[in-house]
Amino acid sequence: MKKITMFHIDECKYCDFAKQAIAELRAENPEYEKVEIDMINENEHPEIIENYDYWSVPSLFIGKEKIFEAALFMPYETVRDGVRLAFDRALES
Repeated sequence: MKKITMFHIDECKYCDFAKQAIAELRAENPEYEKVEIDMINENEHPEIIENYDYWSVPSLFIGKEKIFEAALFMPYETVRDGVRLAFDRALES
């Protein structure tokens, strides 16, 4: 099982969407509870984010591979689908 790295910032609507999706998806699928998520606030850890390629938050990675990156005006459902994809990829062998 792989670990998800999620970059976020405080007071970000789309980051809140991702956090809500994580909670909902874990409630729906107990397998997702087993996936570790390393939540990194980009404002607190600039030394970490410079090693990743993304433009907006939330961004979810497995290793250095970007699985999902939010964009302005993205609806909750799209963010949720991106979080689900990250969970599914983390569970792949």
